Order: sequence, then structure tokens, then C-alpha cells
Amino acid sequence: MSLLRSIATVGGYTLLSRVTGFLRDILVAGVLGAGTISDAFFVAFRFPNLFRRLFAEGAFQAAFVPLFAGLLETEGRAEARRFAQRAFSVLAVILLVFTAAIEVAMPLVMVVIAPGFDAVPGKMELATELTRIAFPYLLFISLVSLQSGVLNSLGRFAAAAAAPILLNLTLIAALLGLTPWVETPGHALAWGVCAAGVIQFAWLAWHCRRAGMAITPIVPRLTPRVRTLGKRILPVVLGGSLYQINLLIGTILASLLADGAVSWLYYADRITQLPLGVVGVAVSTALLPLLSRQLKAGNWDAAAHNQNRALEVALLMTLPAAAALMVIPGPVIATLFERGAFSPADTAATAAALAAFASGLPSYVLVKVLAPAFFAREDTVTPVRIAAAAMVANVALNLVLMQVWGHVGIALAAALSNWGNAIALAWVLHRRGQLGLDGRFKARLPRIALATALMSVALALGAWGLGQIPASGDLARATALATLVIGGLLVYGLAAQLSGAASLGEIKGMLRRRPAASSASSASSGPPEGPRG
Repeated sequence: MSLLRSIATVGGYTLLSRVTGFLRDILVAGVLGAGTISDAFFVAFRFPNLFRRLFAEGAFQAAFVPLFAGLLETEGRAEARRFAQRAFSVLAVILLVFTAAIEVAMPLVMVVIAPGFDAVPGKMELATELTRIAFPYLLFISLVSLQSGVLNSLGRFAAAAAAPILLNLTLIAALLGLTPWVETPGHALAWGVCAAGVIQFAWLAWHCRRAGMAITPIVPRLTPRVRTLGKRILPVVLGGSLYQINLLIGTILASLLADGAVSWLYYADRITQLPLGVVGVAVSTALLPLLSRQLKAGNWDAAAHNQNRALEVALLMTLPAAAALMVIPGPVIATLFERGAFSPADTAATAAALAAFASGLPSYVLVKVLAPAFFAREDTVTPVRIAAAAMVANVALNLVLMQVWGHVGIALAAALSNWGNAIALAWVLHRRGQLGLDGRFKARLPRIALATALMSVALALGAWGLGQIPASGDLARATALATLVIGGLLVYGLAAQLSGAASLGEIKGMLRRRPAASSASSASSGPPEGPRG
């Protein structure tokens, strides 16, 4: 399967996941709005969901996949399966102990992650109760991440990419079916989160078995390879997941602001997650096993080519998405969420946060594309050092900017710190000789920027024109937004084709072709300079 086709497979299922996620959030916004119950649930969801993002969307796999893919390449499926089973068994024991400890300590944990909730009577207690219900999700979704790494290394991307759809469908079913039987809609959603972990685990277990890689638990043993995996997990999680850690820091600080601030940031982040998931996660998921196997086989030229194409695809799709969300955040939020308990004031507050988050969207995706270049070379030290510096910058920016712009300052601080992370990763790779931008990428980047600028002007004019037409109601808002989105896509697609930023025929060809294979010439070109530090 070619790199672009792998990206398309993961991106397609991730897009479907984001669409069902929006349906879920539209329903949640209509029932809960932005207040005490919604704030409590979103903290309860974000805490285990932080680990889902860290583990299931790439960071754990960044430690596991190079080892597993390397065994596939050098020692075959049987030895790779044995390693996966040993890692699974040790991970399961650690997660059981960790989950139990957090459940016991949850009241203290909640004081740390949502200190401002004490200002509203009953809010801290509700958040603690909902988080205790939802937290076992961590156990199952972390094991799902290992199953996903196995399937991705085998070139089977669809099942793992489709798993989050099950989460969204389960939450929708829980909100609609359990709400009359539990204390609040927040309780129904928390039970839905817990159930979704079990369902996703069963889904991936079945697909691993179908692929001839059934991962069954065995007696846990800390073999040398498992120890190596353990040494890499923590720095990889931290180094590859600055965005999620910044969101957690933002949630903590937002709990100190107005009632509803946590919810405004949550809804804005959900919109940002669409292009981040469809592009960033898809590219990272497809690129890591490919780079790992090519570097293990000594195919340096093929690895460099695929790194450039991944950057090209990421920016081709991310720059226009970021620009659109910065130009028309209001219509996007109003159309998706403004109904029921979600007020026009909530729309304005969420739209401002969305524009701030969107300014950093290209950097979030660049981190997802650049980090595999370190992980595939089994260098987990450098990204964590860079991430640590970026997190310090994020906290400092948060403390300054939230004083000026409130919750919008929190979103902007996350964007700025992640730009620093992306730039530092690129600079280190370039200095080592492990990232060289080829002629095609250098020629196409300004053309992508030009097409994005033309689309932005068209969107701004379109939004102004539609704003002159009196309209109200969900249908009118949806029609106006659809007109803007379709018009913007047409302008960007035409501008990209005419400027040479992208070619429809070339994209079709890349979807059909396999990635560059091993060759004597590529193998003989020699490795780039090795990792430092």
C-alpha cells in the first residue's frame, strides 16, 4: 500500500469518526449546554481521554511500532507476535494497578486538574464522581493502542482507524438511552465512556485474530525487549503529545475562570480535532511503520522521499483548514452547536477560542509528521527535551495571556508553544542531516500558501455577503455554512491546480503506487548522521 493510500485509509475513517463525534457533540451541547454539568463531564472525559490521545493516537505506538516492525522485518511474524504478547501482559498489569490507584486518589487528583470547581457548590464532587465512572476507559484504550500498533505494522490501518467511531456511537446511545435512568445526563455519558473502552478492545482483538496476530495474555515477564519498550514509553508519550498536555494545562487554568470556560475550550478543540485527526494523525500513523521498516532495511533515500511527501500532504490539507477556521469561526460554531442550552453568548466565546486554536493547527500537524522521524530512529530523548521546553513556555504564556484575553489567551498560548515545538523538531532534524527539503517541496510550498490566501479572501467575502441576507434557524445557518465550505473548497482546489500546488492526476497515481521499495542505490547511499543526545 502506498504512503498516500495509507494516509487516505486512516484519514477517511478518522473523518467518519470526527463526523460522528460532531453529531455526538451537537447532541451533548443541546442537552448540557455550557455550565456546571457540562464542565464536570468534560473534565471527567478529558482526563482518561488525555491518555487515549497519548496512547491510541500515536505516542505509545511511536515506542512500540519501531520495535515490532523491526522484528517483523528481521525475525518474522512469530517472534514479533511473542513480543506483542509479552508487552500486552506487562502493560495490562501496570494499567490495572495504576487505574486502581487513581480511582482511590480521585478526590485529590480532581483538586489538581480542576481547582476552580470548588467555587461552585457541588461541582467538584460531581466531577470526581463522573471521572471515577469514566476512568477505567484508560485501561482498555491503552491495550487497544498496542493492538492498533500491531495492525498498523502489518499494513492493516482500517480497523484501528475505525475504532473511535465506536466511542462516538456508544456515547450517543448512552445519552439517549441511559439519561432517564441515572442522576444526570453527565452520568449517562460517563458510563458510556467506560462501556466504549470495552467495545473498542473487543473490536481490535477480533481484527488481530483475523490477521493471524491474536494477542493473548501470558505470564508477565520483563524480557530485555519489554524493558527497552518500557524505557521508551514515557519520553515518547511526553515528546509526541505536547498538544494534549497543553490542553490539560489549559483545562486546569480554565477552571479558574468563568463558569463555562472549560466547555468553550472543549467545543473549540473539538473543531480543531477534525483536520488534526484527519491529516496529522493519519499521516503520523501511516508514516511511522513505513519509516521504521525502511530505515531498518537501510533504504535512506526512500525514507527521505516519504518524509518530504508526508510534509507536503500535511501542509496541502492543513493550511487551508487553519485559514478557514480563522476566517469563519462564528458560522462554524453557530451552525454546529447553537441550539437548546447552548446560547449565542456561548457561540461568541467558543468561536474566539476556535480562531486562536486554529492559528496553531499547522504546527500541531507538523509535530505529528516530524516526530516519527525521531521515533523511527529509536531516538526518544530529543523530542522530550524539546517538549519540556515548549511546555514551560506554554505555562508562562498561559499565565500572561489569560490575564488579557481569558480563555482565548489559553488557546493562543497552546498554539504559540506548539509552533515552538514544531520549529525546534525541524531544526534538530535538519542539523543532523535527517531532514532535507527536496526541490518539489520547496517549489510547492509557496503555491500552497497562495492557494490558501485566495481561498481565505473568497471565504471572507462570502461570509460578508451571506451576512447581509436576513436568516434564522438551523436550516438557514446550515445552508449558509455549506455554501461557504463548498465555495472555499472549489476556490482552493482550482487555485491549487492552476498554480501547480497539487495535481489531481498525480494524486490518483500516488494512491495506486506502492511506496519506494528497497533498492541497491537507496541502500548504498548510506545513513544520515545518527541521533545525538
